Amino acid sequence: MKKIFFAVLTIIFVLSCSYAVSAENKTPEVSAKACVLIEEKTGKILFEKNSSEKLPMASTTKIMTTLLCLESGGLDDSFVVDSEAIKVEGSSMGLTEGDVVTKRDLCYGMMLPSGNDAANATAVKLGGSIENFAKIMNERAEEIGMTRTCFVTPSGLEGDGHGASAYDMALLAREALRNPDFAEICSQKKAKVEFGNPPYERWLTNTNKLLDMYEGVKGVKTGFTDEAGRCLVSACERDGISLICVTLNDKNDWQDHMNMYDYGYSVLQPLELSSDEIFAVPVAGGTENTIPVRAEGKLLIGNDGKTENKISSEIILPPFVYSNVQLGNKIGEIKYYYNGMYIDSIPLKAMKNTEYKKSSKKTDESFFEKVKNLLF
Repeated sequence: MKKIFFAVLTIIFVLSCSYAVSAENKTPEVSAKACVLIEEKTGKILFEKNSSEKLPMASTTKIMTTLLCLESGGLDDSFVVDSEAIKVEGSSMGLTEGDVVTKRDLCYGMMLPSGNDAANATAVKLGGSIENFAKIMNERAEEIGMTRTCFVTPSGLEGDGHGASAYDMALLAREALRNPDFAEICSQKKAKVEFGNPPYERWLTNTNKLLDMYEGVKGVKTGFTDEAGRCLVSACERDGISLICVTLNDKNDWQDHMNMYDYGYSVLQPLELSSDEIFAVPVAGGTENTIPVRAEGKLLIGNDGKTENKISSEIILPPFVYSNVQLGNKIGEIKYYYNGMYIDSIPLKAMKNTEYKKSSKKTDESFFEKVKNLLF
């Protein structure tokens, strides 16, 4: 269907704000070699330090491996893990030769106890080999816009050239958190899974202590190797404002993330994106010629006083709809962008029902001629 675009945007400021800007809120001092703090929905950088420098990122690599696993489908289908893939050093979810697992089990195994065995098993299952899977990882990274990233291993164990910038890892977390399964998994402090030979229930514990240390933290992933040092990707939400924080090679990562969140929430105010406009969409074969549609819902983003000037919107509607549309049916959507980067969308839904009406061939031809003239 042809898309119709309009430059329509209504921005409603929220007057009651929980986080007022104060002179006491200073730029945080961070011990990380590289870090970044972004507003999740817009991707806007609020604070950074060497955020474009490519560095080893240890097990935060598993964010990409988990996302690809979740996107591959068939999450609850059982299979036997590759016996060679699971023979790997470091952290583990406890896989042994002959174990029967599901992809969902492996995702929990990667994100909570940071299982290198789970990451390797996932890579072989999806890519046939670790090398082939690395190619898939890099292709997905390119789609996301990760320009300073190279994946060599699925786990984050050192590989020649394996690394990413702090900003790229923030973009990866932003993309991954849009996947409901990923968001659910990475937020769990503990989870019960079932695998083995034969499978049996067991508990996995999350290595991300920040889930208990700071209000609103909803993930994402820890990491550590001798080369990379302590690495941490986290996300936090308060009053509808979501932030993502990344530190690479940071001896004081827990505290640094909390300090950066304190700073981020001190400089942001909630900003609602919505539209009150009603659009009329032509109806084919209905009792009425058009049906009214309007936006249902709103988006809430963090605004530092400059954000709204870079917000744009795009209205997407079909050239016409067929009859028998029901109240509340989604007809189109409003897409919102920050500085050209997609934020999210709000559905445009029917405000009433339309019924089918029998009509003569001549009437039908007249209607479609009107639609043709309208579009062309």
